[in-house]
Amino acid sequence: MSDFKTQPNNPLHGVKLADIMVFLVERYTWEELAAKIDINCFKKDPSVKSSLKFLRRTPWARTKVEQLYLRAVNKTSGKK
Repeated sequence: MSDFKTQPNNPLHGVKLADIMVFLVERYTWEELAAKIDINCFKKDPSVKSSLKFLRRTPWARTKVEQLYLRAVNKTSGKK
């Protein structure tokens, strides 16, 4: 059975965390990301690689990043 059939309403299905981080870094500065989500990996010597390592181990932070991504994508596409 394909994953699409098991997660048809998941807007993050098929979106890699690395792609989310690249999108957010291109859209916002690291400083803006740190202001929006108060985590040290965005504040001290930030990089996509270090952020991915932290986010993969920290579910609450990953959830916040994914929510910010969804809001940003919805604004870009004009959806509410």
